[in-house]
Order: sequence, then structure tokens, then C-alpha cells
Amino acid sequence: MSLQIIKTGLLDTIQDMGRYGFQHMGINPGGAMDRFAAQSANALLGKDPGSPVIEMHFPAGEYLFDQATIACITGADFMPAVNKKNIPVAQPFAVNKNSILRFQKKISGARCYLSILHDADIEKWLNSYSTSLVAAAGGFKGRSLQKGDVIHFKNNFECNYLKPEIDMALLPWKATENISLTREIHFIKGNEWDWLTEESSAIFSDNKYAITNHSNRMGYRLKGQDLRVKDEMQLISSGVTFGTIQLLPDGQLIVLMADHQTTGGYPRVGHVISADLPVLAQCSAGDEIRFTEVAPGVAELKWLEQQRTLQHMQTASRFKIEKLLNVTF
Repeated sequence: MSLQIIKTGLLDTIQDMGRYGFQHMGINPGGAMDRFAAQSANALLGKDPGSPVIEMHFPAGEYLFDQATIACITGADFMPAVNKKNIPVAQPFAVNKNSILRFQKKISGARCYLSILHDADIEKWLNSYSTSLVAAAGGFKGRSLQKGDVIHFKNNFECNYLKPEIDMALLPWKATENISLTREIHFIKGNEWDWLTEESSAIFSDNKYAITNHSNRMGYRLKGQDLRVKDEMQLISSGVTFGTIQLLPDGQLIVLMADHQTTGGYPRVGHVISADLPVLAQCSAGDEIRFTEVAPGVAELKWLEQQRTLQHMQTASRFKIEKLLNVTF
């Protein structure tokens, strides 16, 4: 089986949960921006949640299935359709051979994820399938997907769920929509939180911040009321991670995202909790967010709750897929 790209999207790349253990070499983890959505797309097919997926921004590409399979789209709603038949987000669907997947209109969110029941026949780079655009490695030839690319799949089982005359059919299970519209981002205090003046500490949680146009997979630059530090101190370049909130010299903030650098020299005033990174990842330029502090224990409980949800989703979906196709994965 293979998937052919017949129209180039804005930035369609293969991603997984990232590559870890190489930051000391200057190689960042990368991976999917909305990791919960990416994992959900896999879990709804009964697959390992960490399997590679295609991350898409709008306008997304168009894809031709050369064989029948089962797929799922999660995250942002770009009004997906197979041969002009609309598909809901977060509900698996069977698709017949020679069918075309298109994305018609941006309804909500910033990124969506496509998972396919068959496994992509691609090589790992440093233990991850994720595309590193900076290193030009991983994913599909280390770059975004382009018109004419063909992604081959290594599973040989046939998916004969649909009759030849039927292009697409929804499967009878789904997940609830996971795009949050509250724009409330929970954080824990960072190492340099105490550098902020008392007034700036109060402003941090009371102020709304707009995501500027100078935002991408590396980081979201925010615009809000200026923040100040007590003393003009210098910080030795230190480790940073996905979700680190840094205070820039002009008094504004930047939140580091999936393709962040490995170290930074700006004060780390906070860290977005892991469970809320998906909320932030689905925000676009112009959206406003507000930070709310939580204790580390609360952050941990929220993350564990997400992991339990994924585990239950995967277990139930795997049973349904195997029963549906009479195939054991």
C-alpha cells in the first residue's frame, strides 16, 4: 500500500513524540506540536499512540490512497473530505482505493493529524520518525511532504471492509473533541520566576497575551504588558524544553514549542504544563491566552489523566479493529 501526495500543503510533515537523549549534542526533540491529538489519532485505530502521523497546517495537502485502509484525523478541524464526502474529526473511517482526501476549510484549531492503520515504511533517525527540518533528517527525506511524494507502507494485510462501489464509511466509534476554546494555559513557576518584580509577577497572571505573527514550531512570541526584572542580571545559557516561558530583553514573553533550541540565555519565568501544551499548540496568530499557575502535583495529575484516557482509547479501539477486520495486530 502507498499514500501519494497529489497537492502540496503549507507544512505537512511526518512526526511522532520526538527524539530524546541528544540535546547535549544540540539536537532538539522535535515531534508533534499537539501530542495528545497525534496520540489520539493512533489510539483510535488501536495503534501504539507514539506511532508516526502526518501533521498538517491549513491549507493542507491532498492525498491519494492506492489501496483500501482505515484512517483517523484528529486535532484541528480543516473540514476533511474523501471524494467530497465530509469526515468528522476524531472518528475513524474506512477508505477505498483510489480515493482522495482533501481539506476544504479551516473551522477550528491550528494543526491536524492523520494516522493510517498500515505502518509507514520509513526509517528512524536517532530513534524517532519525526521530521527535523533544521537537520534535514528524519520523517520523509528530512523535509515537508511535496506533490509527487509517495509514502509506502509495510503491512501486507488487506482491508476489505468496504464494497468496491463505496468510497468511504465512518466506523461506529469516536472520541470527544479535544480542542479547548478557553485559552487558559496552566503553568508552574520557572527557575528565574523570582527575578520578576512584584508588580510583574502580578501582571503575569492577570494579563492576556496575544500570539503574534512571529510564531512557529520553534516558539510563540507573545504580546502583552511589559514585564520587568528586579536587577539586570545575566543568565548562563541553560537547558530549556517544550513549554518553557522565557522573558525577552524587551519585556515580552516567548513560549518555546516543539522545535525549540536546546539551551537559552533568557530568564525562564515559567513552564507550561505538559497537559496544556496541546491547547497552546492549537492556537494561532491573533489568539489571546491567559496564564494560570498550578502546583507541580496538579500538573502531574492532569498529565496522568490524559495518559489514562489514551490507554483506554487504544485498548477499546484495538479490540474493535481486530473484530472488524478479523486481523490480529
